[in-house]
Amino acid sequence: MSQLLVEYPHTRNGWCDNPLARAADGILRYGNLTPALTELLDIQVHNFAGREAVVEIGGPRLTYRELWYSASRIAGGLQEHGIGYGDRVAVRMPVGVRWVQAFLGALLSGAVPVLVHDGLPDALADRVIHDACADFVLDGGGRAAGFGEALPDGAAFIDDGASLGELALLSYTSPGSDTAPRGVELTNENLLSAIWSVVGALDLPTGGLRNLVLLPLAHASGCVDQLLPTFAVGGTVVLTPDRSLVPQALVAERIDMVAATPSIFAGLLPGLAGLRVEQVRQVCSAGHRAELAAATACGSADTLREVFPAARQWSVWGATETSGIGLARDDTALEDHHAAALGFAFGGTEVALWGPRADAGHGELLCRGPNVSPRYWNDPQTTESRFTGPWFHTGNQVSIDDDGLVRRVS
Repeated sequence: MSQLLVEYPHTRNGWCDNPLARAADGILRYGNLTPALTELLDIQVHNFAGREAVVEIGGPRLTYRELWYSASRIAGGLQEHGIGYGDRVAVRMPVGVRWVQAFLGALLSGAVPVLVHDGLPDALADRVIHDACADFVLDGGGRAAGFGEALPDGAAFIDDGASLGELALLSYTSPGSDTAPRGVELTNENLLSAIWSVVGALDLPTGGLRNLVLLPLAHASGCVDQLLPTFAVGGTVVLTPDRSLVPQALVAERIDMVAATPSIFAGLLPGLAGLRVEQVRQVCSAGHRAELAAATACGSADTLREVFPAARQWSVWGATETSGIGLARDDTALEDHHAAALGFAFGGTEVALWGPRADAGHGELLCRGPNVSPRYWNDPQTTESRFTGPWFHTGNQVSIDDDGLVRRVS
């Protein structure tokens, strides 16, 4: 039976103030992006120099000026080690301020950061680092880098020669039971498009957002969709290596947004029982289809509403290949449907169905947009099998209604 591709060109463009226009290749693209991620961050550093940029509970607190200066010294140290434009720098460190410094230092050196989750077993982490052809490893503990406890340090340096189409980040998919991690190439345009899509969809304020980010920074959902959008609006990223400190941090740090996976939220709920945190205005859950479904089944969203009674609750679905974004649902607005709903496409993301029943509204979910990766690193065979032109095959069986609402199907 032949396969059909049926497009559903619904996207919540109105959620973002930045202009979107359809390019000659048919993809919606933002029209006023800076040439590179580093340039956007540099602008915000100058706009919000004295604001807190990143806070580690029980650890350092850095303003934008301090964070940028320390990252530029790491970039200078990398340069002294021979690292430059286009080289690969793996970041494998525990969550905290030093992770953010290392990540930005790699960016500012002109290298391509490679995100390696610190919790991966050594053998699997080494496999990722080898596959990425990493030229240097920032691990903060001297596992492989050979510089002991200190991060590289040198004269402040910033490489600002990148462009929209150039590779900016190499992010690996989570390994499955029968699949190895795959390197996903994300360009400057992918990252910037995802940033502004999140800023618009979640209506992030520029007046001093304080975002408690509990998502893994080594995943696209944590780094691309929470850390970087918070920096884009001059907000403060609050990190808690010790999650038992979350209840105190919510109040002491005047948190107004919390982002985590449903499983992380579920683990936090016993410690949050009985609390009512009125100042939190946004709760964002990000996860895979099965995880979002499990959260709905166990009633975590209802409990979160009790803890954060004034908060707007969002669920965001995406893949590493889509820069971690793609679909979003407002859990309050979709209360009658959210047991099956993944959400609506937002920003520049558009969706399609693939398969013999696509014209009947059922099939494999495909995504395209300025946030969608162009390819896998060093894997043309998988690239060919997972991409049809600009469309990425997610592997998820869904239905799409006339309004563009995507629902999972068994």
